[in-house]
Amino acid sequence: MTTETPIDDEVLTIEEAAAILRISRNAAYTLSRKWRATGGRVGLPCIEIGRSVRVPRSAIRQLLQSATTHDPDDQVA
Repeated sequence: MTTETPIDDEVLTIEEAAAILRISRNAAYTLSRKWRATGGRVGLPCIEIGRSVRVPRSAIRQLLQSATTHDPDDQVA
């Protein structure tokens, strides 16, 4: 018996990530470019595999969790 998770479950295409986040494909690509341009400070967390861009499923979970635990009074000026 193996406990390995198929790669398909661990990484998502930009389109799949966009569908989960309920944003457009173009918005997801724009956010992934922003992530890469800012060194991961803002945008959609992603990795480049050759010419392909993938979004780790764990990054989506973290993104959604941080968004739901964000304190609106804790804003940066």
